[in-house]
Amino acid sequence: MPAAAFELRDQLGEIVIDNPPGNLFSKDLIADLRTAAERAAASEARAVLLRAEGDAFSAGADVSIFTGLDQAEAEALMSAALSLIAAIEEIPVPTLALVHGRCFAGALEVALACDLIWAAAGTVVGQVEAVIGAFPFAGGTQRLASRIGAARTAQLVYGASIHPAQELAVSGLISHVTEAADLVQEGRAFATQLASGPTLAHRATKRILRAWRSGGIAAADQMTLSQGPRVILSNDLQNGVESLQRSGPGHATFANS
Repeated sequence: MPAAAFELRDQLGEIVIDNPPGNLFSKDLIADLRTAAERAAASEARAVLLRAEGDAFSAGADVSIFTGLDQAEAEALMSAALSLIAAIEEIPVPTLALVHGRCFAGALEVALACDLIWAAAGTVVGQVEAVIGAFPFAGGTQRLASRIGAARTAQLVYGASIHPAQELAVSGLISHVTEAADLVQEGRAFATQLASGPTLAHRATKRILRAWRSGGIAAADQMTLSQGPRVILSNDLQNGVESLQRSGPGHATFANS
């Protein structure tokens, strides 16, 4: 069985990590998760959930993958890690990571590749690579900074500190904290709501945010200009306006067209 797999349920896609006993990131998990992300991007999903089986989301890498490498192998490992993150970020629809138990190092980088992170109460989170003399090889430093700022990121990465999800929700890194028993059910319900929403508009929002992260407000304004006309002319928006005028807010249906 693959260490991660993609499944489409109606309009909601799910990527599930299942690499017992600890969901540690081996070379196989990195490859399987990238394949699952690519399948999700090519599917008809209108929102994608990323979660893990077991007692914890993941404590990060199986550190044995870093030993005994030569220069070419180290470069290949770096390329594989960054390619995985790119594959998740290139899923064109809203993505929601559900983390529980522990979410450390590379596992946090995978969650950061998603648009939103929800956590179970009691989850502990950290960018802890400095403990073994490393730094976040899959782009966690810059992705943390884009969410919580450079100074806070420096403190987390330099210090390899571990924090409860509730604390990181205050900083904005975690979008929502819920009871552990309710995480998957509530996450699916929210993701299903996204999947039934205006997918064309959500795709545009995702592209605008990505443009802002790489090029600031000017780049985001250019992306807004390029995306706006298609959304304005879409059946989704035209039907949404008609529904609002006829019945008030909250009654529109969207066909992604």
